Amino acid sequence: MKKENNKKFYIKTIGCQMNKSDSERLSAFLEGNGYKETSKRNEADLIFINTCGVRQSAEDRIYGLIPGIKRENPNAKIILTGCLVNRTDVRRRIEGSVDLWFPIVDLFNLDKELNKIWDINFNKNDDNFSCRDDYLKVSPKIDSSFSALIPIGNGCNNFCSYCVVPYARGREKYRPVKEIIKEIRDLVKIGYKEITLIAQNVNSYSSSSTDFSDLLKKVNDIEGNFWIRFITSHPKDMSDKLINTIATCEKICSHIHLPAQSGDNKILEAMNRKYTIEHYKKLILKIRKKCSLKKFILQEDLLPVSISTDLIVGFPGETKKQFENSKKLFKEAKYDLAYTAQYSPRYGTTAYKLEDNVGKKEKERRENELLNILKKTAETNNEKYLGKRVLVLVEGKNKKGFYNGKTCTYKNVNIIENNKKIEKGEFIMVKIIKTMDFGLEGVLI
Repeated sequence: MKKENNKKFYIKTIGCQMNKSDSERLSAFLEGNGYKETSKRNEADLIFINTCGVRQSAEDRIYGLIPGIKRENPNAKIILTGCLVNRTDVRRRIEGSVDLWFPIVDLFNLDKELNKIWDINFNKNDDNFSCRDDYLKVSPKIDSSFSALIPIGNGCNNFCSYCVVPYARGREKYRPVKEIIKEIRDLVKIGYKEITLIAQNVNSYSSSSTDFSDLLKKVNDIEGNFWIRFITSHPKDMSDKLINTIATCEKICSHIHLPAQSGDNKILEAMNRKYTIEHYKKLILKIRKKCSLKKFILQEDLLPVSISTDLIVGFPGETKKQFENSKKLFKEAKYDLAYTAQYSPRYGTTAYKLEDNVGKKEKERRENELLNILKKTAETNNEKYLGKRVLVLVEGKNKKGFYNGKTCTYKNVNIIENNKKIEKGEFIMVKIIKTMDFGLEGVLI
């Protein structure tokens, strides 16, 4: 039975899907103990800011966000969690504006901390209070009715020189197989159509004698019509066994996100990425050979696998010649999608000690060059869809009033159909009649 306390909370989530998943668990934990969620932060008694520190731009958002909250809701208690919670430099800057600095991994102690603020006795019989060894055991309040993020673990052991994640989230810790399978099976039973396994490095997963490939097979064996996605993979852990599993399991989506971060070996070494660009390119070739034109659940026409990546431009010391190797990679890999970023120093990382000697304008120029290559390769890849019949998972309507969704290869599809009512979370068959660089258009079959 929930303990009512008449207090309202608001959660602002910044950053990756892991942060979104954490917020879903935070929301469930609070509601399970009497707090009520509100979509209006000016009505909230507690305002949680789930922070991201991967880029300076994400960090800067909180410096503008907190003063705004203080102005519109001066009586609210501000609680900061997420990747910036342990950063001493961030604390020094805004300590006077934050009421509680709370690491999400300590979610099972949140009742004690909030009790200090509100003097409320929590209901200790609530199921979520039995999860004190691991916050990921808290049942989430999932934002979507058809698509779920399933964290299979937390933390990172890789220590890439530019990345704060190992310091923010600690070392890798993975959930037991049975726990993950039960969560997914329960969601599929109530109609979820898309299951996305998430972790800082999903393909590092290990629990007892089960690796990530084994886990994927077990999820694939769950009865029901649903898609399996996963992010993010580290190239050093992308094994032949895993590629074969992706190629042969009919529920695993034909989209692989494989961050390269650079196309130059010296920069990769400085980033502590633990692979060479030659190894990375061989992986791309294997994936395209094994996973293209695979048989896929409910899909009629066979589709080529899609590959996306992350890449940083302007890493300290990156010369124009080294950047040319990143351009070469983009041309050879023929990505469908890429998330490029201009390097920004991250406090506490190894690269923070290096001179950030590539200017802002040069970083912008390099990023634009990569985006121009990407547009061409993405458009060429999408042209292969013209006339194809593809299965689309409907996500809603776009600004023009057309239904839209994604294919198993993570292609955005606008459905040029206004007359028929289509439900969110429904699988529908669409014939592609138009292709663009980052999208497709089709009609209902």
